Amino acid sequence: MLPGRLRRALKEHLAHAKAVHERDVQSGFGSVHLPDALQRKYPNAHRAWMWQYVFPAAKRSIDPVSGRIQRHHVSEKLLQDAVKQAVLPAGITKPASCHTLRHSFATHLLEDGYDIRSLQELLGHSPREITQAHAKALLRLCLALAKGPSVLCWVGEGFASASATA
Repeated sequence: MLPGRLRRALKEHLAHAKAVHERDVQSGFGSVHLPDALQRKYPNAHRAWMWQYVFPAAKRSIDPVSGRIQRHHVSEKLLQDAVKQAVLPAGITKPASCHTLRHSFATHLLEDGYDIRSLQELLGHSPREITQAHAKALLRLCLALAKGPSVLCWVGEGFASASATA
């Protein structure tokens, strides 16, 4: 599912994140917040590399639940701002956001033959969570695929307007 050209960059990013974690551990930190049941079952898991965030915050902070100083994930606002700043240089003329990229990803998976139930699971939705706007967009996509690729431009515009009204 991950494009081949991104694998090397992701491996490098993970190596950097692991190095940050290892420095945190050496400094007496290096933990993350875990759900209570998981924390009780595995009391030391909060310090293990496998539970650390893929995109860690630049600074450590105090966890309001445990009181521990630890590293959280990068803020959503920072990611949203980065996407907005990348849109124009990428030549994208329509409004785009993290949510737009999520829908685009889902659309491409559907085009590639993924079934809707697998897609829902991948995106963290239950079958009951498909909104009316999603249903309309999926219907447009199915119709477009049945009619041929020339209709996909219309679907993209309709998908954006359906998402905007959701």
